[in-house]
Amino acid sequence: MSRVRILVGTRKGAFVLTADGTRRHWDVSGPHFGGWEIYHLKGSPADPNRLYASQSSSWYDGTQRPFEFARVWHLEPSLTDPDTVYAGIQDAAMFRTTDGGQSWRELPGLRTHPSAAQWQPGAGGMCLHTILIDPSHPGRLYIAISAAGVFRSDDGGETWRPMNRGLVSEQIPNPTAEVGHCVHRIAMHPSRPNVLFMQKHWDVMRSDDAGESWKDVGGNLPTDFGFPIDVHAHEPETIYVVPIKSDSEHYLPDGKLRVYRSRTGGHEWEPLTKGLPQSHCYVNVLRDAMAVDSLEPCGVYFGTTGGQVYASADAGDSWTPIVRDLPSVVSVEVQSLP
Repeated sequence: MSRVRILVGTRKGAFVLTADGTRRHWDVSGPHFGGWEIYHLKGSPADPNRLYASQSSSWYDGTQRPFEFARVWHLEPSLTDPDTVYAGIQDAAMFRTTDGGQSWRELPGLRTHPSAAQWQPGAGGMCLHTILIDPSHPGRLYIAISAAGVFRSDDGGETWRPMNRGLVSEQIPNPTAEVGHCVHRIAMHPSRPNVLFMQKHWDVMRSDDAGESWKDVGGNLPTDFGFPIDVHAHEPETIYVVPIKSDSEHYLPDGKLRVYRSRTGGHEWEPLTKGLPQSHCYVNVLRDAMAVDSLEPCGVYFGTTGGQVYASADAGDSWTPIVRDLPSVVSVEVQSLP
């Protein structure tokens, strides 16, 4: 029977949660790197035993750099080579290793892009927080920067093109500018990589043309502000978000923890509440803190700033807390193991 491993990054260490395919009983390991901020923890799709962690602390290491290097926000291992990993950092730049993390090289085409002078930091800093690898198009990568927008490379990260047509951001001088939009997260289904979904600083968006244009699919959501967005493992039109109240109030509307699911690729949304607290709950779910497994039925997982990790073994119909009272959760990733 297949097993599931959940990789949890928190403000004070990493935790590894493991279960068999029934996903009823979980073994909890950790904290690993206790006391360190583990902003992202992700396994290699090419080698289930290879894990990569973004580790940081408030200590100053004395290194002089030409730009701020506050933390690594996101690690994205290659789909085929366990030694190749992309890293997105703050201030928005992209690095790659091809030797399993022993050495890293910046891909300078991003930070030296002609539009870079127009990028602005979001509330969390000017961070490159999302990296997607197109499994059907060698060399095609997508990244998202807060607050600059989405960029696409078709040559392995050497050159980049903004992909923000259709985005409207009233808080910037030119609401429809080519860059400057605060994108919180983008997601794709590997079987249909030309279709992208986005959770933006206000707005849930969809692209059907590999990022060339976007349209609003927020529909009947109670609020279209939030951070995570993910796609069902077997249903490319089923997507999940966790709305929060506003950009100034980073907590749940009405104190109710509700995941919203659309089975139509947007516009029509249903609240998923079974097993989730529906009163006096004021946590947040951060951009990298939701993931899905590849089992049947699809499992959905998320962690909160209150230190809870919730699991659904039925695609969101019902939820169970796997573990409570961890440090604030910043990332959740899932591996399906043999």
